[in-house]
Amino acid sequence: MLTGRQEKLLEFLVKEYIGQVKPVSSLALKKITDLDVCGATIRNDLQALTKQGYIEQPHTSAGRIPTKKAYRYFAEKLEQEKQKEFDDFIVRQIEFAHKEMEQQMKMMEEIMQTLENDNLFEILTILESWHKKNQN
Repeated sequence: MLTGRQEKLLEFLVKEYIGQVKPVSSLALKKITDLDVCGATIRNDLQALTKQGYIEQPHTSAGRIPTKKAYRYFAEKLEQEKQKEFDDFIVRQIEFAHKEMEQQMKMMEEIMQTLENDNLFEILTILESWHKKNQN
């Protein structure tokens, strides 16, 4: 299980590695992240990520590179974010459609009440405003 900071470090490491195609050092991660931690903390987190199989170190003095597990994790996280955005979009669309239906129902109720009163001029006025509103 990754901590929030480890997740963030892994995300930055994967993006940086994809962009640079060379091992990423803890110093480079400290510079590109907005984490307010010392280099030793970043190295400890990188060691934990290594033990969990998300990154590896090609040799002792090299930076770290992501493993297949890291890419998979990163891709799944992006997919979850996209799905959440899509779900939020659908909810907003449903809410919008619901409001529109409520307005249409209210308009129909007004027309029905006006029909009961046999006032043709009011019916035409309501229908005209409804038509103008729905054209926009």
